[in-house]
Amino acid sequence: MNIKVAGVKKEVADTLSVAQLIIDERVETPEYVTVTVNDEFIDSDAFEKTLLKEGDEIEFLYFMGGGR
Repeated sequence: MNIKVAGVKKEVADTLSVAQLIIDERVETPEYVTVTVNDEFIDSDAFEKTLLKEGDEIEFLYFMGGGR
């Protein structure tokens, strides 16, 4: 099936979970990544059971703290 990851079209397996996509994409510090699928935030507890579908758009987000 075809999905978009960070705006890039990719062909992936039909039964791909968010958790497996994080591994396949070699996401740095996966314990700190926030994932959206079609602009909806996915709870990290649901990564294993959230299966992607044809045409899904996935973004990996990192929230940075800082400031004074």
